[in-house]
Amino acid sequence: DKAKKWLKKKGLDRANSKSDREVKAGLVDVYSHGGKVGVLVELLCETDFVAHTSDFKNLAHELSLQIASMNPSSVEELLAQEYIRDNSQTVDQLIKGVIGKLGENIQVGKFERIALGE
Repeated sequence: DKAKKWLKKKGLDRANSKSDREVKAGLVDVYSHGGKVGVLVELLCETDFVAHTSDFKNLAHELSLQIASMNPSSVEELLAQEYIRDNSQTVDQLIKGVIGKLGENIQVGKFERIALGE
C-alpha cells in the first residue's frame, strides 16, 4: 500500500509539472449509449505518438462514458466530478494518473452531449 501511494503521488507530481506544455495533438472520441445519448469528446495531448496509444484512447472513452452518465455542463465541472468507475478519485485525478504514465500533458478540449428529446 505504501508503494502504491508513493507511485501515485510521484505520478501526480509528474502530471503537475507537465501542465504548462502546449497540447496540439489528440483525438475526438464518439460514444452512443443505446441510440438515446451521444457524446463527442476532444482530448488533447502533446504528440500524435501518445494520441495513438491504447491508454490515451481508453481515457478518451472513459471520459465519454462519464459525460454520458453524469451530464456535466463544463470542462471544469467534469474535472471536479467523482469518477463513475472509482468514486475514490475525481476525473481530474484520473487524467493526472494517465499523464504520469504517458509523460505528456493531457487536457480535455471540449465536449458535447446530446440526448434524444432534450
